[in-house]
Amino acid sequence: MSDSENQQPRTTGASREADDVSGASTSGEAAGPASDLGLLEALRRGDEEAYLSLVSMHYAAMLRLALMYVGSRAVAEEVIQETWVGVLQGLDRFEGRSSLKTWIFRILLNRARTRAQRENRTIPFSALVTTTEPFEPTVEPDVFRSAEDQHPGSWITPPAAWDSLPEERLLSLETRQQIDQALTTLPAAQREVITLRDIDGWSANEVCDYLDISEANQRVLLHRARARVRRALAGYLAAG
Repeated sequence: MSDSENQQPRTTGASREADDVSGASTSGEAAGPASDLGLLEALRRGDEEAYLSLVSMHYAAMLRLALMYVGSRAVAEEVIQETWVGVLQGLDRFEGRSSLKTWIFRILLNRARTRAQRENRTIPFSALVTTTEPFEPTVEPDVFRSAEDQHPGSWITPPAAWDSLPEERLLSLETRQQIDQALTTLPAAQREVITLRDIDGWSANEVCDYLDISEANQRVLLHRARARVRRALAGYLAAG
């Protein structure tokens, strides 16, 4: 069994929609068991075209995840290169307990964390995710009417509908930069989950398998990450 199937840190707990923080997926569609098998056979035969296709499919997502841990693009590129070396060396030992994509990204995760710990930039993911996340309101309580009001709990001023904004503003580079900036302010566990789900297009099951967290924890992390990003984006759009 390869190091990526054995060394993933254990933790204890926890369709892309129109309102996800990004509409672009660059990691490709999740491969099923049949396509995994065919690709594995091609890779084990030394099929260079299959290898290059796999590299191209996952490069952007691998770079994004590596950059969460290391300090520069150059180091992230080294981590990616080390990952592919690990993939090629481990092909014969891959047992198919997870999807091929998840296996590859686990190798990346292990390499990135090892490099980051060497640079004293991170702590294990298990230290970032707890069975019970501390309470955090999705929306600030002071935007609702008080219990003494005639209509307690209702909006004081309802949020503005984004569908009334010009499409070019919603899709502008500046708006995307605001999203990227909001992502950098998230706690590490939330940032990792929302990046995988809403930017790279992973399914909930893939994220749980990759990070070894429960469905409940994944759902909480994603919900809170989306809420924080939406609040930041709402403030920016309202100011404009």
